[in-house]
Amino acid sequence: MQETTNGQADSPKAAEDLAPLCVDLDGTLVKSDTLVDAVLVLARQDFRHVLRIPGWIAQGKASFKRHVNEAVKLNVAALPYNRELLEYLYHQHAEGRELYLATAADRVMAERVAAHLDIFAGVFASDGAVNLAGKNKLAAFRERFGDRFSYVGNASPDIPLLTACLDPMVANPTAGLRAGLKSAKVTPVRSFMDTSSPIKAWLKAIRLHQWAKNVLIFAPLILAHSWFAGSIVASLIAFVSFGLCASATYIVNDLLDLEADRQHARKRNRPFAAGNLSAISGVMVVALFLAISAGLALLLPVAAARLGQPLIEPMGFFGWLILYAFVTSAYSFLLKRVVMVDVIVLAGLYTIRIIAGAAATGIPISPWLGGFSIFFFLSLAFVKRFAELESLHSRGLAPANGRGYLVADIEQLRSFGTSAGYASVVVLTLYISAVDVRLYHHGVRLWLLLPVMLLWLSQLWLLASRG
Repeated sequence: MQETTNGQADSPKAAEDLAPLCVDLDGTLVKSDTLVDAVLVLARQDFRHVLRIPGWIAQGKASFKRHVNEAVKLNVAALPYNRELLEYLYHQHAEGRELYLATAADRVMAERVAAHLDIFAGVFASDGAVNLAGKNKLAAFRERFGDRFSYVGNASPDIPLLTACLDPMVANPTAGLRAGLKSAKVTPVRSFMDTSSPIKAWLKAIRLHQWAKNVLIFAPLILAHSWFAGSIVASLIAFVSFGLCASATYIVNDLLDLEADRQHARKRNRPFAAGNLSAISGVMVVALFLAISAGLALLLPVAAARLGQPLIEPMGFFGWLILYAFVTSAYSFLLKRVVMVDVIVLAGLYTIRIIAGAAATGIPISPWLGGFSIFFFLSLAFVKRFAELESLHSRGLAPANGRGYLVADIEQLRSFGTSAGYASVVVLTLYISAVDVRLYHHGVRLWLLLPVMLLWLSQLWLLASRG
């Protein structure tokens, strides 16, 4: 039974009695905005095209969409479709109802989606000259169907169509659409919801669990036993600043990797790839996080000085934060696909956190700590790549992530990684034996760290070798 706008039940209708059903694409049939997705893929593939976007926009919306869709082809099979709506459309198609894809997206994109799904009798779309949205779309419907059509939409521009159609339906409706329909006293006969909790989605997007890496900022304070209010507050501010900056870079990376993530068995569930968060909101959060992160970095020396920590260089921590953001961005855009350079950069990013912690507190780090960090984190970077190749090798697959490593490199990576790990233990050994460790009342007990480190590193590589 189907609920009508007045809440009464209506008996099932034959296919020939049902009005043609027109379905919007962006935000409705597909949970994301295909134009924004295409621009992000364009930026990933060749950033020079992004410089041409202002000129394309100046030619009008419809022309802009045509240029973008001619420059890049999204994988329509991997788009985040609204599963509940798609199931309903398949059922309606099987019953013989006429379905039409009606979208403000460019016809090139719309026809590729229609060809993939193979359920639509026709396509209404922008053609490079006319942007088919709002009143333009309604006029096209009335020219083709008169007043006898049904429609599925999701956002405020769909209000004129939903108020004019026979059976208004919505899919993941925005707050603006709900308010507009309520004001127009229109009740959708169906709602197709395919989304997740925004809070859970954002927590997953900013990767809050990855903030654990930033605990390294506290290393200089802990190792120097500098338990002063100024040092502690400075480290805490630095921790939050680095965390926000890191989360912003994670979001940028996810936005640029949309196309690749959607074709990955696990990464396709990431919030932006799955369409549970909009790319536009992601860009806004990136700008907000970077602004707060920079503000905290600039505030840090002032806050520490007021708590009796005046030896901090005013721009020291801020400089390391900028370097971290720059290197992380370079890694996301290019360096992660350069063999060997990627692992060096990963190790360096961990070490930068320690150096930034030293800059935040004014506590110098020793060459021993620097040397240990480089070798130790280099081993962890190698084990990450080794584990990826070992997983592919066990399944008989070849690498397809563009990083440049081959399955044949497994043994060489194992050699590099284990050597770097044991080199970090050697540095620790030399430090304990050659340096006056007066900070510790029982310095000789530091020797107990060596078997712990050897056991942990050995087990790490053994487990990686076992898959």
